[in-house]
Amino acid sequence: MLKGLRSPRASRFAPSTLAELAWQRTRDAASHWSFWGVGVGALVALIAFAPAAWLARGVAAATGERLLLTDPRGTVWSGSALPVLTGGPGSREAAALPGRVGWTLSWRGLGFELRARQACCINGEAVVQVKPGFGRMSATLRSAEGGWIARWPAGWLAALGTPWNTLQLGGVLSLSTPGLTLESVQGRWRMDGLAELDVVDASSRLSTLPQLGSYRLTVQGSGAASTLSLATLEGPLELSGEGQWAPTGVRFRGEARAAEGAQAALDNLLNIIGRRQGERSVISIG
Repeated sequence: MLKGLRSPRASRFAPSTLAELAWQRTRDAASHWSFWGVGVGALVALIAFAPAAWLARGVAAATGERLLLTDPRGTVWSGSALPVLTGGPGSREAAALPGRVGWTLSWRGLGFELRARQACCINGEAVVQVKPGFGRMSATLRSAEGGWIARWPAGWLAALGTPWNTLQLGGVLSLSTPGLTLESVQGRWRMDGLAELDVVDASSRLSTLPQLGSYRLTVQGSGAASTLSLATLEGPLELSGEGQWAPTGVRFRGEARAAEGAQAALDNLLNIIGRRQGERSVISIG
């Protein structure tokens, strides 16, 4: 052997020790990925099988507990519940619609599509497209075949409290729209589109007349403020008015009158629904 040359330095670990270290590293890596796999799987399962009660809580919060989905069954994605209208937190008034409302929620592009069904009150399926975003959310209600989206008994409004529980309305509420979008931006709502809410063959326990008439409330929006318009379609009680729905609230000014020959039968009702000024009753909101 030549002088100055040294044999290679021997490894500090025996072959068996190196094999054990390699095995330990492989096991640690497998455990790490297994942990994440279990976590992701649990998250996916939680989303896929999220209970319908979660959606019910969201609806209650969004409506100030005025619309409740009671006895929820199924999941957020496919379920049913019984809709109940109330006067809000602490209210003793409540009224349920006949029959359960069912829904399916599915992904559509960058948002969701909600389809709601109810034999008593919805025309086929009510379709709402929901698009969430940063600090905003929009919901678009699509038009339905036949023109109307949903019809409800007008007596359902009594559950909202004053003045509806006093009026005890009869008749039918009918909602129609060619297309309507509600958008919330940092907690403020705006509307684009048009919606019409008809009260058909209205009646009230405050009048001796079998019917008061039929009326239409039109809401039209194209930005921050939406216009409101109330008109009489037919009947002895004549209603009219205009207003605005803005982020600061609703402002409405209108009046009610009795048609010729119906003054005596409508006098008590006119005293209740507004501020009496001679033969007319002034309606003021906001």
